[in-house]
Amino acid sequence: MSDRILATYLIETRYPLEQAAAAMAGEQSSGTFRAIPGETPELLARYGARVERIEEIGEAEGESLPFSRPPKAEASARPRRAHVTISWNLENTGTILSSVWSTVLGNLFELHHFSALRLLELDLPDAFTEAYPGPAFAVEGTRRLTGVHGRPIVGTIVKPSVGLTPEATAELADRMISAGLDFLKDDELMGDPPHSPFARRFEAVMQVIDRHADRTGRKAMYAVNISGDMDAMRRQLDVIEKRGGTAAMLVLNSVGLSGVIEIRRHASVALHGHRAGWGLYDRSPALGMSYRAYQKFWRLAGVDHLHVNGLSNKFCEPDDSVIASARECLTPMFRRPDRPDTVMPVFSSAQSAVQAEETYRLLGSEDLIYCAGGGIVAHPDGAEAGVRSIHEAWQAAKQGIPAKDFARSHPALAAALQAFG
Repeated sequence: MSDRILATYLIETRYPLEQAAAAMAGEQSSGTFRAIPGETPELLARYGARVERIEEIGEAEGESLPFSRPPKAEASARPRRAHVTISWNLENTGTILSSVWSTVLGNLFELHHFSALRLLELDLPDAFTEAYPGPAFAVEGTRRLTGVHGRPIVGTIVKPSVGLTPEATAELADRMISAGLDFLKDDELMGDPPHSPFARRFEAVMQVIDRHADRTGRKAMYAVNISGDMDAMRRQLDVIEKRGGTAAMLVLNSVGLSGVIEIRRHASVALHGHRAGWGLYDRSPALGMSYRAYQKFWRLAGVDHLHVNGLSNKFCEPDDSVIASARECLTPMFRRPDRPDTVMPVFSSAQSAVQAEETYRLLGSEDLIYCAGGGIVAHPDGAEAGVRSIHEAWQAAKQGIPAKDFARSHPALAAALQAFG
């Protein structure tokens, strides 16, 4: 692997492509918009970003984004699109992920040269895999903690998202774990509010989890949300670990890279990475960054699970994008046998028994957390039947039996297909 940081972008511009790419390289390294004292040829050669490749891919009908300022000579021309690869000397950033974020993203999106700009690929030198621990549990460790093997981990989100007391949350957990739920997580909106303080909520749910673990020998995982100020997150992490919890949830875009890295250094539990706010980076095909680039930051930082949306979801992401994201999570990044390299993709967002068959067909793997909120809690026969319906849907998928046929002898699945299909 190269000892340089490489980033590939989609750009759209009315500037000559070479000039536009040079503006990107200069803005994100030693260059400025005009020559200055001290910017010697030697300094530029060592620290200046390099344009490695420009591949024109065609013209756009018009500008995808507003407020670009083309040269007067090109004002009436159609914008051109290209893939541009830029590289940086590792000395520019060291192995500091936040510095890499600022370098490959930074001010690029505001440059007036561009009417579209999107980070597509990010390749980092091997030094980063030495500097960061990566996931501590990943796929196999998560299976070990939950005792679930040979099938997806069946999970849910506490619903309603906001408003339940700790006691009501525990009662709901009790019903679902009794029916075979493996994994329970807070909604990203649930933190440490007055109506459901973190410590009370966590203890109430853990009492339920311990009681069922004594009965079954398997301990359900509760990814309780600790996202907040650093001191509070550390205190809450201590509570989780002393009480025997096995996971903590972090809202990645809220906590930030430094927060996740710090928690990973101190945590002995699995870290569940929620990507709330992802649409800021992904909704426009002309702006932001791909999930392929995005997930590399968080995997290095040390999360064990990453949300990827779900099929036929309630958001705008198409199914092929969801599956591509899940495959990225299951693709080794470190390529070292001594590192738990892959992360567990988490399917959520309006998931129910309905999507299980297609999810298995398209992904070709059962290494995932299948997290259905309303698809379990809103089941017409109750949350317990909701849990059973998910198990039954995945049994059918693995056996190659169409869900509608399997449902003839499985009433929970039949009711789910009718209610959510």
